[in-house]
This record gives sequence, structure tokens and C-alpha cells, in this order.
Amino acid sequence: MSNVILGVTGSIAAYKAADLANTLTKEGNSVHVILTKSGEKFITPMTFQSLTKNKVHTDMFADYMPSEIQHISLARKADLALIAPASADFIAKAAAGIADDMLTTVILAIKNKPIVVCPAMNTDMYENPITQRNINTLKEFGFYFVEPREAMLACNSIGKGALAENDVILDSVRKLLK
Repeated sequence: MSNVILGVTGSIAAYKAADLANTLTKEGNSVHVILTKSGEKFITPMTFQSLTKNKVHTDMFADYMPSEIQHISLARKADLALIAPASADFIAKAAAGIADDMLTTVILAIKNKPIVVCPAMNTDMYENPITQRNINTLKEFGFYFVEPREAMLACNSIGKGALAENDVILDSVRKLLK
């Protein structure tokens, strides 16, 4: 059994992460969801807790236990981290090394384990040179990316930025866990 961190950020595609969590759990993985504050605007912790049977982490300072530094503990037990959907905000923070919430802090603490990032955002945001620079920076640091697909987006435009299909994401995760 592998320990998978599933980071869910603020994107309309957050609902698709529930299926990812469910499938990964049914395949025998222990899935630990970290839901950002923006992600909570789209989907609730209860959804993920019901599917994974694990506590969902939303706040670095919630349930503080002096005997355990939670973000370090999560990072150390992770066999892989999957951020799906990954917002432009998350990608920018990770590229800059900003650790100001539970997800970015855990990601910064993960050492020598695969980190898979699945962008999902408006086409203009995705194609913005700043976002592309941030993606390239993370690739240079060894992050893996599952490219978004072209589709009708929530903003009613057609373009690249839709979260990759779950089967494509899961195939990447399975390969990296072997």
C-alpha cells in the first residue's frame, strides 16, 4: 500500500478530485487529502473523508499536537504527492518556495518522492508567460506535470486549461508508484 498525498486547490475541477481519491483508495492506497481554503469553496472535507476514511487536512494549525509536526509527518510518509487540480496560485507559490498553508508547506517538506501537478485554469492564465515560467521552474526541480486538455472551460471559452482526464492522471500516478 502506498501513501498518497492528494492536494486539492481552488478550481472548479475540484469535484473531479473526489473520483481520484475514491479510485486511489479502492486500489489499496492510503490517501491523505490536503484541501486548500480556496479548494473548500468548491468541495467539502466531508466528501474526501467519506471516500478515503482519513482525516482531511485544511489548516496547518488545526489539531496542533506538540508531539507531532503534522506537515513534516505527512511529507515523510508520502510515497507520492498529487496536486489535482493545481491552480495558478498553487503553482506560483510552489515555484517561489512559498509555504503559507498546509499544502505548500507539505510540498516543500517532501524529499526524494514524486510530486505530480495537474494544472486546471483558464486558458489565458495557463498560457501566461509567468505561469509557464513557474511550471518550467517546478519541472527543473523534478516535479512531474500532467498537461491540461483543451475543452470548453467554466468561463465559456474553448482552450487549453481543463484538468486532464482522471484516467490519464491515474496512469501517471500508477507508473510513478511502481
